[in-house]
Amino acid sequence: MAGKTIVHNKSDKPDNVVARENDVQDRCEAIEKELPSWLRGFFMYLKTGVLPMTRLSYLSDIRFFFNYLINETELKEKRKTIKEIQPDDLDAITSVDVNIYIDYCRRYKKTDKNGNTVVYENKNSALSHKKSTVSVLFKYLYRDGLVSRNITDGFDPIRMPKAGEREIKALQDNEVMVMLDSVITGEGLTEHEKKYWEKTKQRDKLILLLLVTYGLRLSELQQLNVSSFNFDRGEFKIYRKRGKESIMPINITITEAFTDYITLERPKDDDLAEEQKDALLLSLQGTRLTDRQIRQIVKKYTSVSLGTSRESGYSPHKLRATAATSLIARGNSIYDVQELLDHENVTTTQLYAAHKLNTKRQLIKNFEWGEDLERSDE
Repeated sequence: MAGKTIVHNKSDKPDNVVARENDVQDRCEAIEKELPSWLRGFFMYLKTGVLPMTRLSYLSDIRFFFNYLINETELKEKRKTIKEIQPDDLDAITSVDVNIYIDYCRRYKKTDKNGNTVVYENKNSALSHKKSTVSVLFKYLYRDGLVSRNITDGFDPIRMPKAGEREIKALQDNEVMVMLDSVITGEGLTEHEKKYWEKTKQRDKLILLLLVTYGLRLSELQQLNVSSFNFDRGEFKIYRKRGKESIMPINITITEAFTDYITLERPKDDDLAEEQKDALLLSLQGTRLTDRQIRQIVKKYTSVSLGTSRESGYSPHKLRATAATSLIARGNSIYDVQELLDHENVTTTQLYAAHKLNTKRQLIKNFEWGEDLERSDE
């Protein structure tokens, strides 16, 4: 049996952040071992050129593409595993073949371990990412002389919505209040859910408030520690993408929610395993909440505010959008919001300037037909 990973950490980062980064690296290296070894130059290009999670995403998509070649094309007559694929195999691929692959990705079927047929469907953003991955791969292979042609110019375009073509999905202020009321009172929860709510309401309230106040990314929230918070200085520290630190100010709402959770609900350190003592958000089993568990919590309470099914509730990323749209709607500078949310480009922040939605509602609210028509006929 393999032993657990021990972090020998001499950096300023908390051990859990280092461990998470190491986990992403391990997952990348595991996929690389499945792929042909002649791609090692490309692996190094990804390792030094993109963020760790982007690297993992690229490698996952390449593995998926290679499995498609082995299972869905004539290459299955020649190669048994993706490890056996050679440069000549890729050199025989045309842009038409890649376009067929992208069309395949729109909807495909797989058989799970129980023999069930599972249908997968991708939206345009996912298709665009898969196309981008193949494009990056072939451009690299052509540059290094592993294939004789750059076929990427022949890839069919995938039309993505422009910024003005879609409304940003975010809670309105009144929906945020319904959500917070639900976590405070249990209103809208099932009897089964209330049994857990009684034990986790302070934790869940803190989660929701941190998301709608600061627009934290899921990974930033999940990795928070008790020691991340310095109330003497009125701030807490988070670790962003690209490994950089960011200091966030603490307001009264967060101070009270944090204190309530720590004093009323969170297990005492003596009852926790050593590696969990500093973790802020704990499960009922006394372990750090996973990304999946946090998603489920957020979906539950947002579904109450939206009046939808639990599956149709919003993700943590949509509460990030909620923080952005709420701050902008209150007249805050878009550049200040950009800095708070850690957007590399202000154009990303501009997508959240969702005043159009509020403007449309206000227009229609003051534009009633029934009574006006009756008065005009008199």
